[in-house]
Amino acid sequence: MTTALAPPRPVAPASPAIMAVPAEVRLKVEPDDFFALCAANPDLRLERQADGGVIVMSPAGSDSSGRNAKLVIRLGIWNETAGLGEVFESSGGFTLPNGAVRAADVAWILRDRWDRVPRDERRRFAPIVPDFVAELRSPSDALADARAKMAEYAAQGVRLGWLIDPMTKTVEIHRPGRDPEILAKPATLSGEDVLPGFTLDLKGILSD
Repeated sequence: MTTALAPPRPVAPASPAIMAVPAEVRLKVEPDDFFALCAANPDLRLERQADGGVIVMSPAGSDSSGRNAKLVIRLGIWNETAGLGEVFESSGGFTLPNGAVRAADVAWILRDRWDRVPRDERRRFAPIVPDFVAELRSPSDALADARAKMAEYAAQGVRLGWLIDPMTKTVEIHRPGRDPEILAKPATLSGEDVLPGFTLDLKGILSD
C-alpha cells in the first residue's frame, strides 16, 4: 500500500530584525551599499555623509510637513509657469562631489543641467548639485547640524540656499563664498538670479 505524502508546507520568511543604534555609534557604508540600504528601507529617510556615515532622519511632524508642502507647492507653481528647471521634494537624494548623498526639503535644478544627467543615473542618487535648496528646520533638528548642512551645500556648488526656521522666525540665506545673511521675520524671499522672477510668500511657512 502506497502512502501519499503531504506536500511540504511553505516556510514563511523571517521577520526582519530591528537594530537600535546608540547616538554615539556611527554606521558607515559604501555608495553602492547605501543605495541598497535605502531600497531595503523605503520608509526611512536616510542620508550619507561624505565619509560614508549614515544619518537616519525622523519623519517630519504634521506641522512641519504642512509647512514644507506649502514651500514645495509655491516653488512648483512658479516653475510650471517659468519652465526653467525641475523641482524635487524631500525624498529626492543627490550625490554631491564630496560623495555625500543629501536630500533637501526642496531642491531645484536648471533644466539644461538636469537634461544632461543620464537616465540610468537619475534612477539612483543623481550625481548633480542642485542650483537651489531650501531646508525647513523642524523641532527635532539641531540648529548647528542644519547650518553645517547648508554650509556643505554652498561649498559643493549650490548657488542659493535657504534655511527657514519657524522656531526663531528667521531665514538664513547661504551663497557660495559669502557669510550667511540672516533675516528676521521676513515676509517674502527673493529667488534672486538663481530663480528669476520667483518671490516666496512665507505666510504659513515661517509664520502662521
